[in-house]
Amino acid sequence: MQSFDTIYERACKRHGGDDEVASQLSKPKSKGALKKIPDDRWLAGMTRAVFQAGFSWKVIDNKWPGFEEAFEGFVPPRVAFYADEDLERLVSDKRIVRNGAKIKATITNARLVAELAQEHGSAGAYFANSKPENFVDLLEVLKKRGSFLSGGAGQFFLRFAGVDSWLMSPSVVAALKQAGVVDKAPTSKKALRATQDAFNIWREESGRSLTEISRVLALSADG
Repeated sequence: MQSFDTIYERACKRHGGDDEVASQLSKPKSKGALKKIPDDRWLAGMTRAVFQAGFSWKVIDNKWPGFEEAFEGFVPPRVAFYADEDLERLVSDKRIVRNGAKIKATITNARLVAELAQEHGSAGAYFANSKPENFVDLLEVLKKRGSFLSGGAGQFFLRFAGVDSWLMSPSVVAALKQAGVVDKAPTSKKALRATQDAFNIWREESGRSLTEISRVLALSADG
């Protein structure tokens, strides 16, 4: 497997040097900052990621104030108990994208956020205490306990929330293949574990976050 230094040097060669690469890197939020995020914002973030998946992000951005109104501010205990009449209301609401399956997913994800808050004091506390060295386990929780949060949607949700995370973009997959970690996009448990192991090694080598390493991988390949 290639070292992080080798990957970083390749990214620098492709993008005009260390300063240019460094300017494109961002860091995850601190544990303290994550803990301060209210539960309703975690549900809002999940919903945004779910509706953006396979759809125009610009349309979702433009409609987002309507989403906030239609879902009554995304208060998890309230949305978690939406009844059939609420679903009927939402699938007819022109302020949002009227996708019945994704609306139902929002209700399921409200239950997840409410459960995390009950189990850990707040959803923010749960995500703040997640371990980057076990990021695949966090993805598995979103997949099993949430709805429409597997794969890219879950990763984008976590990244935009500020949780230390990777994004499995085509460029990152290309870099992982080039580094000898996987031979295709990692979706199986075995491949995801191999990816986690590689990221953990690169974290130790570089002292960088998953978020930074993921971006360096993307810049090294531009797949």
